[in-house]
Amino acid sequence: MLGLSKKDTRFLLIVVFLTLATPILLQPFPEGSALAQFNAGYPDLMQRFAIFGIFAIGFNILFGLTGYLSFGHAAFLGVGSYTVVWMYKLLSYNVLPGLILSIIISGLFALVIGFVSLRRSGIYFSILTLAFAQMCYNLAYSVLSNPKFNLTNGETGLQVYINDPQYLMGENAPTSPHLFGLVMNESSKLEIGGWVFTFNNGYYFCAIIAIFAFYLSMRIFRSPFGVMLRAVKSNQQRMTYTGLNPRPYTLAAFVISGMYAGLAGGLMAAMDPLAGAERMQWTASGEVVLMTILGGAGTLMGPVLGAGFIKYFENIFSKINDNVLHSWFAVLPDGLENFLVDVVHPFVGKGWHLTLGILFMLVVIFLPGGLIEGGQRIARLFRKKKGPRGKDPEHHPKETPHVAE
Repeated sequence: MLGLSKKDTRFLLIVVFLTLATPILLQPFPEGSALAQFNAGYPDLMQRFAIFGIFAIGFNILFGLTGYLSFGHAAFLGVGSYTVVWMYKLLSYNVLPGLILSIIISGLFALVIGFVSLRRSGIYFSILTLAFAQMCYNLAYSVLSNPKFNLTNGETGLQVYINDPQYLMGENAPTSPHLFGLVMNESSKLEIGGWVFTFNNGYYFCAIIAIFAFYLSMRIFRSPFGVMLRAVKSNQQRMTYTGLNPRPYTLAAFVISGMYAGLAGGLMAAMDPLAGAERMQWTASGEVVLMTILGGAGTLMGPVLGAGFIKYFENIFSKINDNVLHSWFAVLPDGLENFLVDVVHPFVGKGWHLTLGILFMLVVIFLPGGLIEGGQRIARLFRKKKGPRGKDPEHHPKETPHVAE
């Protein structure tokens, strides 16, 4: 189906089901319970899962397949956000024109940056992409915020004002991001017992785009183009000796990856009509690297899992403060309660980075293939065949037949 093998089709259908059922799956604990703190089924966080999943999928096409490590993908994320907000200011709050243009503009940026950066490889390539990203950040933060041609609005961030032209804005059109009248920030809620499930328009809009982005990455991974990218990662020098020029393939991967990043940046502005230079900082580029490595570079689902893992920690563990900890250990004697709160405190709240850092080190040391490798090891344990009950499961090879038989 859709150009995929039977196995890939089955895998894609599972991904589609999990994505569409996310508002239910991420709300496992009833409202008001002590564990409701760990629920992640609210619109803002679900949108981030989908958006950064797209960002990581695109980055994986470059890093996971070719081995080229870019520290400058945040530049394309910022370009996508600025493009969508400018479409709001000039046309209307309809997200579609801005998203289409964000993919095109970020692709052009990636073409220029990739053409220069891919003249080098290894650490030199990484440094070049980082330098370009920091140049874009400084341009957005200061140079392009000059009152004569204020394209970015500096540290305040680009946003829509009442006096903006918005030439295609109708009289009864929504005054917030929408898709032909379907407002992104609107939600419907379903209450079942103690559970409250939120179904948000913006999340499902991002989710459908994320599914399509994932499907496209599957086609790239399984295509002859994907095989050539793996050849670049495996042994670029040997590939050159065969008469194949790897640069067009790596440049194409870089541009596709940049377009994914621009789409993710555009979706961030589609959910919140604001674009700031902080989205171009080197930390944002480093974050997508962590997502990809943590989930499993070079795998289809790994970057998505890594993005969800990091965003979950950022939004859930960062909100656990001392009051929450005291409520958890309230049944214990006061001395023990205070002791446990003091022990756990450095790892949650503002210290959530410490917990994430420890988990990241454990994954890199014990699971070099990321979370996907961990899942594969668990699956192999369950699939391991056991011998007959009460007998030693020895291997008895069959006798080799005579040549004439």
